Amino acid sequence: MRILHVTDVYRPRVGGIEMFIEELAVRQSAAGHDVSVLSVTPDGPGRHRPGSVTEIRTPQPGPWPLPFLPRGGAVDVSSYDVVHAHLSVVSPFSTRVAQAAVRAGVPVIATVHSMWNGREGWIRIVGTIAGWRRWPVAWTAVSAAAAAAMKVPLGQQTPVAVVPNAVEVPWWREQPAVPERDRPITLVTVMRLAGRKRPLQLLDVLARVRDGVPDEVPLRAVFVGEGPLEDKLRARIDVLGLGDWVELAGACSREQIRELYRHSDAFLAPSHQESFGLAALEARAAGLPVVAMRSGGVGEFVADGVEGFLCRDDEEMTRALVDLATDDEMRGVMVKHNQTHAPELDWSVPLAGFERAYALADRSMRART
Repeated sequence: MRILHVTDVYRPRVGGIEMFIEELAVRQSAAGHDVSVLSVTPDGPGRHRPGSVTEIRTPQPGPWPLPFLPRGGAVDVSSYDVVHAHLSVVSPFSTRVAQAAVRAGVPVIATVHSMWNGREGWIRIVGTIAGWRRWPVAWTAVSAAAAAAMKVPLGQQTPVAVVPNAVEVPWWREQPAVPERDRPITLVTVMRLAGRKRPLQLLDVLARVRDGVPDEVPLRAVFVGEGPLEDKLRARIDVLGLGDWVELAGACSREQIRELYRHSDAFLAPSHQESFGLAALEARAAGLPVVAMRSGGVGEFVADGVEGFLCRDDEEMTRALVDLATDDEMRGVMVKHNQTHAPELDWSVPLAGFERAYALADRSMRART
């Protein structure tokens, strides 16, 4: 099968969507498919490119006014068996290419990687211009939470299949956490330092955690990632007086992150709009308790009070972290559970899910024509 993945954002940019699409393309290629990725993201120097996947770059000026969404003529979409469009909140390039594929009679599936709740008005406008409701498209979402949010702009009658993200579970479990009595209680987060991920609010939570934990319990917090809020985070760390125990580690490789997890005690995911939580799943697979907001998709692989804690707001997150930092027995039980119960979200799950979605898209297009 010739598969064309289309995405507005792609490697070398680092994020959940970018990493997932690259790995999905590589694994589909390994399964015998002819796979290409089309994106408006410019390539960058020094990146290892998977040789089995064709990358097509078509940088476009932007942003684009709504009536003038960028054209999808960078490739002949009719030469593919399926076009797989990856959508965030608004993805004008992917939307336009998917529209062109529908007109060409090519089966299309559209995967939504973000939470659409709270943005329904804007998404309806884009969907109306693109004609989403008229498309014979197989819609998928990365979590049940994301799928539920899609029903408002798409219509309750629109079928949305849940095809979750995945990680290489055995790889993350190769090197379990190391018991260390003398190190600080270490809290780690991996995120793009951008507003929707709420890194500044997490600093406020950490300041309250320090106030709630006895002084004799040493703490360490590590932020892994880069983004537009990095300077503001450094300034906020100084204002809150957290510089002696909160660290901005910048971008790290997966090997470095896995090693960090071996010497950590919990993973933090403060975003209310986490459609899936790929970094949280990696930490969960590595054995760490995960403390996240219950409003997103993390709760689909973290049971509250078992693999971690799901919180309604920052106050609950603060209390959960204080409990984890001060209750060695509870923390040890969670770690042991996570180390002995692997999450059932390896790559076999999305690969099979997308095969079903491709077949559905093909039937829908044939029925239309």
